[in-house]
Amino acid sequence: MKEDMQITYLPTVNRDGFDLVVYQCGMEKCKPSYSYGPAVRDHYLIHFIIRGSGIFYVNGKSYEIKANQGFLICPNVVTYYEADNEEPWEYTWVGFKGIKAENYLKLANLNQENPIFECANGGFVKKCFEDMIKATELKFGREFRLQGLLGVFLSELIEEAGKSVVISSNYKELYIKKSLQFVEANYSRKLYISEMAKSVGLNKNYFSAFLKENIGVTPQQYIIKFRINKACELMSNSGLTISDISRSVGYDDTLGFSKVFKKEKGMSPKSYRENLHY
Repeated sequence: MKEDMQITYLPTVNRDGFDLVVYQCGMEKCKPSYSYGPAVRDHYLIHFIIRGSGIFYVNGKSYEIKANQGFLICPNVVTYYEADNEEPWEYTWVGFKGIKAENYLKLANLNQENPIFECANGGFVKKCFEDMIKATELKFGREFRLQGLLGVFLSELIEEAGKSVVISSNYKELYIKKSLQFVEANYSRKLYISEMAKSVGLNKNYFSAFLKENIGVTPQQYIIKFRINKACELMSNSGLTISDISRSVGYDDTLGFSKVFKKEKGMSPKSYRENLHY
């Protein structure tokens, strides 16, 4: 039996398309040897230990979990967990789904094969969960508040994971994807490599070498190529002047834009546009 429990289950109808959807959240102080399972879930479920300890079993493995650590339960995976007999754990938990849930967990280096995490800032995490439980009382903005608070919690896990990660092949793919997405979202304004590196959590000097090694060009070269390709797409819009197109892809100086364009495409923007009609 549970000694002290706060739990909220939320209706889940009509929520398709949300990045994150909170299904349930709560806090629980367990009695010695309290256990749950073996059982499966149809959504992701994260437990974070506030104090005490216990054991988590999954995929034939057992993990001893203590304060400031936590574990992830993935959908349709059989798990079992049990509180310690002498120092039973007190934990918070949140169950969730969403079209971006798996990607966010991947950024936190959490999956079925690696379900354990550690977060030194336990007080911050506990406050997130306390706010989640309060948010369930809202009448109109509940879903968005819960989605935001879950995002804050996951961002803390992602930050912690980033401090110790060695860039494996999986992380290379993520860093590359985030880098290219950053350019796509910001190419129309002035960009700094240091800003781009910070957005993916890497040192500026290492970031430049990393991108060159993995995509064949430096960050600056990629930005130029992306901008010029965007400019080419805009050339077919007769309502835009060359100056309009220049500003639209991040070049305030039309002459400078023309020089870069000619270097990339072998002809001036004007000649390129004229050739579109042939």
